[in-house]
Amino acid sequence: MITQEQIHDLIGHTLYDSDGDRVGEVKTVYLDDATGDPEWLTVKTGWFGMHESFVPLRAVRMIGDRAEAGFGKSQIMDAPRIDVEAGGRLSEQEERELYRYYGVEWGDGRRQPLVPEQPVGPDARMDASTTEDAMTRSEEHLRVGTERYESGHARLRKYVVTTEEQVTVPVTHEEVRIEREPITDANREAAMSGQDITEAEHEVTLHAERAVVETEAVPVERVRLAKEEVTEDETVSGQVRKERVEADGDVDGEPDGTDRW
Repeated sequence: MITQEQIHDLIGHTLYDSDGDRVGEVKTVYLDDATGDPEWLTVKTGWFGMHESFVPLRAVRMIGDRAEAGFGKSQIMDAPRIDVEAGGRLSEQEERELYRYYGVEWGDGRRQPLVPEQPVGPDARMDASTTEDAMTRSEEHLRVGTERYESGHARLRKYVVTTEEQVTVPVTHEEVRIEREPITDANREAAMSGQDITEAEHEVTLHAERAVVETEAVPVERVRLAKEEVTEDETVSGQVRKERVEADGDVDGEPDGTDRW
């Protein structure tokens, strides 16, 4: 168990889970309002430690200078989100919800809410920002960054389609026509070489061309996938908390007449 003497050393310390993985930095320790015993701690989780998760102190052990919780990191990060304002307390219902989530019995008659914002002592929240003669006022700022994740996939796939294509090609063919040649001195001898009167036939073979279609595969282009980075502005928002300090008694205020900073 964490002792009173170890509480101050625990704040700002790194908390590890049951598997030895880093969970985050311990932000705050809460004491039970009825007994003054340390009861809960909050650890910074989420992106850049923007959230705080509650962990029951009874499940935290100091092994040398290393603080280890008896739960896994994912279980701690998924714990119910409870936003306790500065000076606020855990309600009984909130505390019951946390006990139920972690499977810890309520028991021991604990019914009083925990006090998170008092000077160090019984029923107090232990915070490293408090000293004997001064109080440090802190506030949260948004720390925004980026993370890389898979947003999609692209692939090339080649498939075959069949289309109809028309090409005009000239074709030739032979036709028969009758040519009549008069008898002249030049062809008289050839004309008189046969019989005078007879029957005869003469046959001519005709030729024609027809279109013939063949296909051949021809490379036409190379296709590849190329990635390029496009930068655009994206606006994000988040809630931040600021501590306020009020002075009671005979204290000179700010120039505007207030005693709040």
